[in-house]
Amino acid sequence: MTAFCIKLADDKLIRFKFYQDAAPATVNAFIKLLPFRRIFMHARVSGQEIWIDNAPELDIMQENASVFTEPGEVVYGPLKPARTKTSNCMGIYYGEGKGLDCCNIFAKVFEEDMHLLKSLGDDIWKNGTQELLFDKFDQE
Repeated sequence: MTAFCIKLADDKLIRFKFYQDAAPATVNAFIKLLPFRRIFMHARVSGQEIWIDNAPELDIMQENASVFTEPGEVVYGPLKPARTKTSNCMGIYYGEGKGLDCCNIFAKVFEEDMHLLKSLGDDIWKNGTQELLFDKFDQE
């Protein structure tokens, strides 16, 4: 599998490509979690980001980890090292931002779906939390 998606309430999909070469442990662990649902909120200090602090646990080490992201990237806070402030957090940047601590950067939105991600981020920012369904997406 090279991709996953967020299924929105209106049956639209936001598709994301995995960074398989840069973050293979994170990608493989994340795939095993699918499908799952979580209620996402808007970040207060890290920029244009939606996030959760109750992500399904990934018992992996840091890889491809940074506080610097590009719009459209997806990050995950691994459980190791234990000192990491973002442990058990997941974030999706829909614009400019900078994390509070290093997270594993493991995927990025398909360029043609960036407008859908920006719309989702703006909606959560303006209207509050939203439950999102993450699922497998098989590219053809």
